[in-house]
Amino acid sequence: METKDPDQDIKPSKKFPLTLRLVVLVIAVLCGIYICSICLEQKGIHTNAKLLDEHGVFKKPCSLPSNVEQWEVPYLHYPQPETYNREECACNPVRFFCIVSMQRSGSGWFETFLNSHINISSNGEIFSVGNRRENVSSILNIMDKVYNLDWFTSASKNECSAAVGFKWMLNQGLMENHKEIVEYFERRRVSAIFLFRRNILRRMVSVLANSYDKDAKPLNGTHKSHVHSMMEAKILARYRPRINITLLIPELKQTEETAAKAIAYFKNTRHIVLYYEDLVNNRTKLKDVQEFLRVPYRDLESRQVKIHTGSLSKQIQNWDEVQKALTGTPYQSFLYNDH
Repeated sequence: METKDPDQDIKPSKKFPLTLRLVVLVIAVLCGIYICSICLEQKGIHTNAKLLDEHGVFKKPCSLPSNVEQWEVPYLHYPQPETYNREECACNPVRFFCIVSMQRSGSGWFETFLNSHINISSNGEIFSVGNRRENVSSILNIMDKVYNLDWFTSASKNECSAAVGFKWMLNQGLMENHKEIVEYFERRRVSAIFLFRRNILRRMVSVLANSYDKDAKPLNGTHKSHVHSMMEAKILARYRPRINITLLIPELKQTEETAAKAIAYFKNTRHIVLYYEDLVNNRTKLKDVQEFLRVPYRDLESRQVKIHTGSLSKQIQNWDEVQKALTGTPYQSFLYNDH
């Protein structure tokens, strides 16, 4: 009797239907497209907010404000401070800025205007402290803290700040490390506000007078770079510096060249160039600054009082020598221009 091969009793399995294969393929493609669209959408709104809160509850990603133009999107940031929670302000976008200037160019006065805005935090001259700028790594780490809203000063309005920054003098490590700083500004989308004086002779007078005040301390033994009363301003203005005629023109030229070089370094960074004299003569310039920072317009104010006013002939001890040295040079106009 013929025996059957047991394997012959096993029926061959049916082939996977072609239609079902196509259905599975279409579903996989659609799922992939959906996942990619979600990722692109989250990238497009530039939110860094965590999708889970501290209790593990899903949080809705931040959406773009309705008044934001497309070019602005890369400049919107959603910091996540390590030292506190922004809470209801977590989805308020923040712009980063830096005031780039020179000593005695009106930057302190200008900064008080900015800080009178409820949504702006400008944290002062952070790198005036030497060990903070001892190397580029230290500089970058400190900037990370500032822009992460983890740097605290009297100007901090951290939770709901719409613009946060600080003031940086050119001689405080910025020029020496300009390559790394430019790269940082471009990568982190930091906007630069350049503030200089057109009349750099008046700046020189202010620098010399401030240097004298550091030692003499005529205000009850206290050094003050800025004052808030006419009486204090009058006392400080009594000092009339004597200018070194030999160094006068070389120093004026160096000041001009340094400012021009700084602007050139940051030419590809989003920036605005302001001059102290324009701010004094035309306060609508402050509206331009608010527009540049993309914050709601407010009337800004400052309590600071100008120290050196009036003609330079009454502020410089050796005026006749200075006048003679600058007459006929490109700097002659500085002798008579106000502010």
